[in-house]
Amino acid sequence: MSVFDNAAFRHHNSVHFFSDEETGLQAIIAIHSTVLGPALGGCRLVSYANSDEALQDVLRLSRGMSFKNSLAGLELGGGKSVIIPPKSWGGDPGFQGEGRAALFRAFGRAVQSLGGRYITAEDMNVSVEDAQNMALETDHVVGLDVSQGGMGDPSPLTAEGVFLGMRACVRRAFNTDNMEGLSVAVQGLGKVGWRVCESLHAAGAQLIVADIMPETTARAARLFNAKIVDTDSIVTHEADVFAPCARGSVINDETVNALHVKVVAGSANNQLSRGELGKTLMERGIIYAPDYVINAGGVINIAPEAKGQVNHEWVNNKIKSLEDTVGEIIDTSLREKRPTNEVADEIATRRILDARDAGKAWQPAFLKKPALRQSA
Repeated sequence: MSVFDNAAFRHHNSVHFFSDEETGLQAIIAIHSTVLGPALGGCRLVSYANSDEALQDVLRLSRGMSFKNSLAGLELGGGKSVIIPPKSWGGDPGFQGEGRAALFRAFGRAVQSLGGRYITAEDMNVSVEDAQNMALETDHVVGLDVSQGGMGDPSPLTAEGVFLGMRACVRRAFNTDNMEGLSVAVQGLGKVGWRVCESLHAAGAQLIVADIMPETTARAARLFNAKIVDTDSIVTHEADVFAPCARGSVINDETVNALHVKVVAGSANNQLSRGELGKTLMERGIIYAPDYVINAGGVINIAPEAKGQVNHEWVNNKIKSLEDTVGEIIDTSLREKRPTNEVADEIATRRILDARDAGKAWQPAFLKKPALRQSA
């Protein structure tokens, strides 16, 4: 299947493929929209089954970033990038040996070649240190360390937003703000998932956890008194809330009718394998927090950097507003009997179209036409 025949390519601005023989870099950058501003979205390093899977992932993720940035009220478009681990790494995205820094410097050069139309940052398996190496080659990377004038690791803010958004869901599903005694199944204990568990444990929730790293789940059992289950069965495990915090598409045609929860609210991107499943969740009486809404804390954290600023007060206030945003989307869904993801998509799309129709679409400096000379 060609890129143009891929349904996920629809409405994309452009897709760019990069390779570098010396470092083994194989990367794809997808730019969905630059109407509201330069396309901002992180870079993830993942072992995909093949390049078609990598392309599908980056296309879906970049579209989600357009909607995420729009709904968060940011002057940013949406894009995303993926890197396939080099064969010399044995396909291990966690490889820390010689050559990792060079790979991310090569990726930085790829980003720089796009002239500011795409701004990158950390995502899955990409660290602040990796971002620092990108920054040696490009001006268009955010999420840098505080010591380098950046806003720092965005994962704590993503986790905070997920917890607040989950609370908005719980309030409507159980008519309470109290997490005490609620059972929450968390799939994925990475940087975000772990911090979500910390907040839930502090709030008195009963945790059920799953992760591919046994030592991580063992630690959760010890510190949070969490029940451990495997990464597949946790999707359909009985609980009050299911929090997908790992890979996407965990809610699919096989799992959607086997869910035993009242709320789905987590940090993973593209939790629904296809958008139509939002209607199935609604019909089953399950409240779903659209992923790109509830997990927007990270991009909100790094948004000031895109303008060369550091503004923690603005970020903190913006994160707190996520609880209201999620709540308003759910309320609209319940009132109009429409899936929450459909409601969120409509709001996000409208802001983009309004800016385009008003002639306010963003353009990078190198594409702007010079002002016409006025005759005397």
